Amino acid sequence: MKLLVLGGTHHVGRAVVETALERGDEVTTLNRGLSRDPAPGVRALLADRTDPEAVRRALGGQEWDAVIDTWAWAPRVVRDTARLLAGRAGHYGYVSSRGVHRWPWAAGADERAPLVDGNPASTDDADYAAAKRGGELAVLESFPEAALLARAGMILGPYEDVGRIPWWLRRLEKGGRVLAPAPAQTPLQYIDVRDLAIWLLQAAERGLSGAFTVTGPPGAITLGELLTTALDVTGFDTELVWAQPALLLRHGLPLGMEFGLRLPDGSAPSGMHDADVSAALAEGLTARPLRATLADTWAWLQAEGDPAPRADAPSPDTWLDATAEQRLLDHLAH
Repeated sequence: MKLLVLGGTHHVGRAVVETALERGDEVTTLNRGLSRDPAPGVRALLADRTDPEAVRRALGGQEWDAVIDTWAWAPRVVRDTARLLAGRAGHYGYVSSRGVHRWPWAAGADERAPLVDGNPASTDDADYAAAKRGGELAVLESFPEAALLARAGMILGPYEDVGRIPWWLRRLEKGGRVLAPAPAQTPLQYIDVRDLAIWLLQAAERGLSGAFTVTGPPGAITLGELLTTALDVTGFDTELVWAQPALLLRHGLPLGMEFGLRLPDGSAPSGMHDADVSAALAEGLTARPLRATLADTWAWLQAEGDPAPRADAPSPDTWLDATAEQRLLDHLAH
């Protein structure tokens, strides 16, 4: 395909670019050119997405078979770019989020679950759910029959800049005794970023449209399996000490929130890790083994170092009070 990736330097965008190049696609990226040099073989267009005129100049009169957009902030930016590309691309894939569904999420929900309100003309990105829904509506406005809305769940794997697995790997690397949020049998649902990229590109090639919940099969792994597999692939000499959520809450330790297992008030949300993904699976979504995701994430961290903290989220370095953790570990040892 002749592919345009809007972004292409971080997490999902980077995985899409690398996967597309492996497939033999002709890849163009559009971004500010500040984060990373373009990958070899990529044609890089430079523009600030928030400046429609700069984007218009960068795009020129070119056409593409497909566009992949990972924008996560003000919906108007998606609207402006989609309008510029209307009639010049055969497919528009927008990486959205399960967050567009109205809270609280029902257990076993699929694409038909209620949605939050969104405004495609909004310049506000304070409400992530509303911003992503506004982005969806912006794409549908210009590509009503050719829009793919990929409502992703928890995305793991190399290049993860949210900090979940990189943060855990660095904690485990220290060795000794490390707190973990019980119970170990808690199910987790996630997708490797490269599996998401493969599916997005295959869907673009086939002209697939509509909204899909895109994450791994429910019940495939547990939290205990994730952490013990991480220890296995890294070889760290670390002991996991499982602590019940109520105990963690009393000690002011937010463990579990990084995986969506609890809310700030300590309650356990429903629907986080049991989404119905049968529609995406029927359209070719596949999931690689957990071991491969964790091993490749660790290899990436060793090669490139920790990702820079996201500007729109607290630094992972501030997530856990080491003194409070040690106090609870000492308490549990007696």
